[in-house]
Amino acid sequence: MHHRPHLRRPAATCAALATAGALLLTGCGGGKETAKDPVQEIRGKVPKAQRSAGVLRIGTDLNYAPVEFRGADGKPDGLDPEIATALGKILDLRIEIADTPFEKLIPNLHAKQYDLAMSALSDIRQRRDGTDDAGKQVNPGVDFVDYFIAGTSIIVPKGNPKGVRTLDDLCGRTVALQEGTTQDEIIARQVLACARTGKVLTVHRFDSDAKALAEVASGAAVAGLNDFPVAAYAAKTTDGGTRFEVTGAQSKSNPYGIALRKEDTALRDVLVKAVDQLIRSGDYDKILAKWNVSAGAAQNAVVNGGI
Repeated sequence: MHHRPHLRRPAATCAALATAGALLLTGCGGGKETAKDPVQEIRGKVPKAQRSAGVLRIGTDLNYAPVEFRGADGKPDGLDPEIATALGKILDLRIEIADTPFEKLIPNLHAKQYDLAMSALSDIRQRRDGTDDAGKQVNPGVDFVDYFIAGTSIIVPKGNPKGVRTLDDLCGRTVALQEGTTQDEIIARQVLACARTGKVLTVHRFDSDAKALAEVASGAAVAGLNDFPVAAYAAKTTDGGTRFEVTGAQSKSNPYGIALRKEDTALRDVLVKAVDQLIRSGDYDKILAKWNVSAGAAQNAVVNGGI
């Protein structure tokens, strides 16, 4: 950013203006001549723990292309690592990614193994409240800084041989998905809906999305449920685009959020400012376009904005 040169005034004049009231201080450090660089302002609000370490440590499950995965060189790649790196530049912090199984992301965050969890984590009430499926408190919960909107898509073998278009079309059939995800929550409700029709919906749950997709590819499941960026990426890239296709409309759009411990309010608030700055700069749109997920663009950062 270009800085306009400071306009010098004699010290006596500044002192006289100071006694005349704050509104007259524009030539002595306020006003347009010293317009603040927003990035510098954000850096000034980085909490001492992260600033003194010079590092922002992030838990991520590198097994969910194109949102996060290991590139050909073995290094973290994808939407989340790129956004994290861009946020690190704004905050003047080095990004350190801890590859962590999805179901351990929030427990390890509470155990202070890293500062944040950022891994296609849907901002949902259960995670914010720290409750299990029965509503029982199992951990202190987290705060989210939402940065991307992701709906759920149905992925089927190429040609859609079973004619699946909606969740109701899954009744009487078998689906595959990664356990502990938003899709797991959606399918649990659909199991009940299918039971009422007398057509049992069978669910095969796996510890990774790759295993769930393999189940669909083998024909053991008629369909899989994924976040739309992942479904679109799998359809486009698996076996040169000949293996899968996405069917029907997206359902239940929920934001991805960066998860933080609830006590880390200063870090949460500076992350909000950094995400907003990334969006304003235009770099956010470039990252989304690179990964073909522009449809999920957020207009600004939101704290705990999920359903």
